[in-house]
Amino acid sequence: MAISSTTVLPSKPGLNGRDIGFAVGIVSILCILFLPIPAFLIDIGLAFSIALSVLILMVSLWIQRPLDFSAFPTVLLIATMIRLALNIATTRVILSHGHEGHNAAGGVIAGFSSLVMSGDFVIGLIVFLILIVVNFIVITKGATRIAEVGARFTLDAIPGKQMSIDADLSAGIIDEKEAQLRRRELEEESSFFGAMDGASKFVRGDAVAGLLITTINVFGGIIIGYFRHGMEIGQAADVFVKLSVGDGIVSQVPALIVSLAAGLIVTRGGTLGSTDKAVIGQLSGYPRALWVAAGLMATLALVPGLPFIPFMVLALLMGGSAWGIPRQIEAENKRLRESEERKVVETRESEKDSVKNVLKTAEVELALGKQVFPRLLGTHQELGFRVAKMRKRFATQYGFVVPEIKVIDDIAIPDKSYQIRIHGTTVASSTLRLGEVLVIVGQGRKPTVPGDEVREPTFGMPAVSVLEHFVEDLKREGFHPIDNVSVLLTHVSEVIRNNLPQLLSYKDVKILIDRLDPEYKKLADEMCSSHMSYSGLQAVLKLLLAERVSIRNLHLILEALAELAPHVRKTEQLVEHVRVRMSQQICGDLADNGVLRVLRLGSKWDLMFHQAIKRDAKGDIIDFDIDPRTLEEFSEQAGQVIREYMDRGLPFVLVTSPETRSYVRMIIERLFATLPVLSHVELAKGIEIKVLGSIS
Repeated sequence: MAISSTTVLPSKPGLNGRDIGFAVGIVSILCILFLPIPAFLIDIGLAFSIALSVLILMVSLWIQRPLDFSAFPTVLLIATMIRLALNIATTRVILSHGHEGHNAAGGVIAGFSSLVMSGDFVIGLIVFLILIVVNFIVITKGATRIAEVGARFTLDAIPGKQMSIDADLSAGIIDEKEAQLRRRELEEESSFFGAMDGASKFVRGDAVAGLLITTINVFGGIIIGYFRHGMEIGQAADVFVKLSVGDGIVSQVPALIVSLAAGLIVTRGGTLGSTDKAVIGQLSGYPRALWVAAGLMATLALVPGLPFIPFMVLALLMGGSAWGIPRQIEAENKRLRESEERKVVETRESEKDSVKNVLKTAEVELALGKQVFPRLLGTHQELGFRVAKMRKRFATQYGFVVPEIKVIDDIAIPDKSYQIRIHGTTVASSTLRLGEVLVIVGQGRKPTVPGDEVREPTFGMPAVSVLEHFVEDLKREGFHPIDNVSVLLTHVSEVIRNNLPQLLSYKDVKILIDRLDPEYKKLADEMCSSHMSYSGLQAVLKLLLAERVSIRNLHLILEALAELAPHVRKTEQLVEHVRVRMSQQICGDLADNGVLRVLRLGSKWDLMFHQAIKRDAKGDIIDFDIDPRTLEEFSEQAGQVIREYMDRGLPFVLVTSPETRSYVRMIIERLFATLPVLSHVELAKGIEIKVLGSIS
């Protein structure tokens, strides 16, 4: 099957006509500077200038952030050029036809002059000067200063923001596409504020130019009217001042509006949302302030000599706002919460049917048969509470939070069975005898009530399964019956304890480091960037957990690694050094009431293991080679001795030399997975040692 492809060519300029129209408009502005324009076209141009300034102000009010109006400097330049071109055109008309009367420069200027001046050009001149002061000294000066500071600080912050983007990309917080978008936005931000710094000068220049043009029109018009057209000085002053001031006011109104728009944009800073939401939302976000203001207005309304109605109306409006705003905010928050909950439910529903969701496997999963699941479902709250308590105990004991346990029903397994899975792989399974309790008897006496002899699923100890009806009888006989939930959770707990290395993820390591004090976090970052990686640190922690050594004192582990990591690369050697530094914790966790019972490795086997170690020319261990028959003999003899002491029910540890400890542990764990193996240098000071015997 052939697949045809088409190439999309970039559109050529002028296909839609807007670029030609825009170019014609710019050329028309330039033509106005040099060509005489009729009065009616000047009226259209002045009306367009006012409309454009209002449009710019409205857009400035409603944009969500300053970058949304990134074309503002260009628009500001065009609007300024339009006003200056119209000023020149009106100057030409005023000086050429001003002697004809007040309507010589068009209806717009005549209308503004009569509306603002009220027939007296002195009033118009004062209003014009006030507009100049407001625009030039107040708005334009402040906006220019803010634009200058904003441009400087934005440009100074670019290297830091760029480094932050690169750091987020390296840490995996964002992807390459998001990084490109952020870089482009950073470039646009720097260009925008840099352009605003220059564009603010347009506004200042426009105000100065308006004042000069009006002054020139007044004096030039009077001179031309008196000497050219034979007008009286008073008559010439009346006509040309009114025309010039009217022209200046018509020009300053859109200039003032555009200056206000520029000020609104540069003063927004990093505030998101439209101006009305930002300003009104923040002013009304404190109801207590509104109550105080309402109380003050009510007080002023009652003061003799002040008008009652204006202040009381304001007091009622502010009081009503203070009463209604909290309820409006609460309703809005409730609506947002409901919306978020709906989105979460929709996301979960979509994920259920997603193919990607099928590929995900739970880290710890408990699968129950179809008879076990409904039986334990009645005790679901108790089950959840005990699971949470068990995870908390693991976190306290071993120093990290084990993953959540996912409980599911699985029709593929026998009805009365359950399976414990780690990362989707079944590592343990057993059968529950529903309606019965378990009594562990070991080698001791058995209960007199009828029951079946079974094996306890966790450790394989001899036990008796008895019907639940005989629980009271068992307690009277001194036995401790165990219910099905306890049997199940004990099995799950031991499986998790045996698989702690598989459950410590890279993410867990990063979380543990982030929770450290800043000094130790910095130590981890320096060490993992110079001498080892975070995955290498994870490997060290996994080897410690494999021998059930708690990593709760992570700061001590980091200190120990920092001592040896610059000189050693092998993970096993790093682990042995960490164990020596943590000997106090290890022995304290293994001691029974302050007494550590030890079983020594005999001199015969100690010598055998030393001879099996192969070294290179530098003396470093490179291999461990022991004869298989010797290994079988050791396994048989060690198994007999260790089992003999285990049957006594007292905890103990096996002690050997530092160089052979890891190899002895490798052999012993296949026979007795839970038996700790220590070296002589790991026996901490202050711990009472009781030697039980030796394997010899």
